[in-house]
Amino acid sequence: EDKVPLSGFPMPRGRLKFRKSAAHPRIRRRENHSKECLMNKKVSAVLIAVALTAAGHVSAAELNAYSIMPEKYASRIFAEFTKDTGIKVNFLRFSSGEALARLTAERGNPQVDVMLGGPADTYAAGMKDGIFEAYRPKDSDAIPANLRDPGNYWTGIGVIPLCFLTNTKFLAKNNMKAPSKWVDLLDPRYKNNLQMADARTSGTATERIYSLVKVMGEDEAFKFQKKLNGNIQMYTKSGAGGAMPIATGQCASGIFYIVDALDIAQQGYPVTITYPEDGVSFGIEATGVIKGGKNNAEAKQFVDWAASKKFAEFIVANKINYVPTRTDVKTSNPILDLSKIHTVQVDTAWKGEKRKEYTQRWINEVIK
Repeated sequence: EDKVPLSGFPMPRGRLKFRKSAAHPRIRRRENHSKECLMNKKVSAVLIAVALTAAGHVSAAELNAYSIMPEKYASRIFAEFTKDTGIKVNFLRFSSGEALARLTAERGNPQVDVMLGGPADTYAAGMKDGIFEAYRPKDSDAIPANLRDPGNYWTGIGVIPLCFLTNTKFLAKNNMKAPSKWVDLLDPRYKNNLQMADARTSGTATERIYSLVKVMGEDEAFKFQKKLNGNIQMYTKSGAGGAMPIATGQCASGIFYIVDALDIAQQGYPVTITYPEDGVSFGIEATGVIKGGKNNAEAKQFVDWAASKKFAEFIVANKINYVPTRTDVKTSNPILDLSKIHTVQVDTAWKGEKRKEYTQRWINEVIK
């Protein structure tokens, strides 16, 4: 029986055979080219997606910080860190007392990942409340052990002794020499002419108390401060707050960390810097990782960078006047030569333990 093709015409037996025939070579080339194009598009789409994901990850890398270091220095330091790493930094600047109070209040839900600057005793005080995470930064062997926390809760990045900053026009007008001993500040010609930091908010102020206690003894130190209070024009919230009024002649003298005093001198104001011959303590400017911060890896990367030789060289080159803690980086400014200053060693852990007690005693016995 004849098979009927779809056309409806009979198909003679043996005359025609149905079989698969190879496509024309030109058609085969078109089909292969289409398959290759489709495959290339799929591969390109995957690569673009990967690239966009990676780019999004890099741009998302950020760090949230509190800085006790003055904003003019912190902004330059964070900008250099961003330049080196691509990590964006968001930061707020507070005095040491304010920063510690915030971190204590936020410890159940930290709002920042790292803290920059401030005296190490601020960190020591915060360690008791579990604010900081222990972390030993890379390449920190060049930082002496006494400038690092034994438990690695903070790392020293700069040394800053206290000093006197005095307006030279005031000295000339009153035929006076710049103060060279603590007792010189009791001169009646300084009455209502001294500005210095408030111990309730400032690490500079608590450092002043530690210095006086170690030089004079505890009770005598507070008696001295009570007398000194009679010459005070104003206690400032931040450690550097009185430096500009001295520079412009609003007041005569005060006690500051050297980094803040040198900043004023380098701007060309009529001031002179001296150190107490009878002894003065120094602060260890520190940094540390906040426990439970949301950007923990970036926080550790920042602490690594802040403890590095590159950071130390950066602050020296840019006249951010901390004495580097690293033994492999030196500063050429003679006023930062610690060997020429009668420094008094004060244990950081002791400072942290005494901070609240001495602040309260200062309130009760000095300013009330």
